[in-house]
Amino acid sequence: MSDKRLIYAIAGPTASGKTALAVELAKRVNGEVVNFDSVQIYREIKIATAKPTPEEMQGIPHHLIDYVDPRVNYTAADWARDAEEKIEEIESRRRTVVMVGGTGFYLRTLLNPLFESPKTDEELRGRLHAIRDKKGPAHLHRMLARVDGEMAAELFPRDHVRVIRALEVFFQTGERLSSRQADRLPRPEFAGRVRIFVLDPPRETLYRLINERTERHFAGGLVDEVKRLRMAGLRDSTNALGSHGYRRVCEYLRGERTLVKAIEKTKQDVRNYAKRQLTWFRSEPSAIWLPTFGTAPKTAESLVAKAADKEEST
Repeated sequence: MSDKRLIYAIAGPTASGKTALAVELAKRVNGEVVNFDSVQIYREIKIATAKPTPEEMQGIPHHLIDYVDPRVNYTAADWARDAEEKIEEIESRRRTVVMVGGTGFYLRTLLNPLFESPKTDEELRGRLHAIRDKKGPAHLHRMLARVDGEMAAELFPRDHVRVIRALEVFFQTGERLSSRQADRLPRPEFAGRVRIFVLDPPRETLYRLINERTERHFAGGLVDEVKRLRMAGLRDSTNALGSHGYRRVCEYLRGERTLVKAIEKTKQDVRNYAKRQLTWFRSEPSAIWLPTFGTAPKTAESLVAKAADKEEST
């Protein structure tokens, strides 16, 4: 174990209070926050992203938020490279890194780096997105199962982002993504110092908050935001507009569903996403689970104590 300080990673489902907990923790450990949410990275994409406001940040520096052009299909490997540089920079100032987000694949890619993959073929990606929109993500998953059954078995059928990337690797290189796992790059020095904490609040309350937040997003101008983005040239097939809420608004604007159905489908999408997030983090054997919301009193204090207990037992 390095003599450097711990790195905290706060994970969990959407709407569980991760940002609030990260800020409280950062105040206790002289920390700075590094985002690992795959939607909050994009500029111009605001209403349905739950990006923290300056008031919510409470003066704590936040990094890797609102910095990627939404026209760029930014990958997990891109984020991992940026995050590694940011962590080194923060620690060079003798500050503590507090990572926060719900994109487990980003965090895993940082701690267990991927191999060098081919650059995105925008034409191929557009065709795969068109298949997803016409036939659904499960159809793409079946396509992957035919060419790379091992990789398909690891992915949720609804995880269209990773399924599409696996298909891209196969069609661009002729190689199965599963066969490239042994070619992973070495783990960063700090990987062994990361302690993952997962919020797991009461499910019924979480779903109610998700539904209420979705309604606020639509009432707060989500449709107009998507209209502006599309008028500025942002394509529906980009990763930025493929995220929850944005994707359903695009369907509404294309005349494929009513606004009422777009809202209800978004609620369902986000609830299902919350389930998948929890399932993903259950596969992290060293994760420490917190059966509460991040906004609950003394959660940060409890987290610090659990981290200390973990260190004493190792």
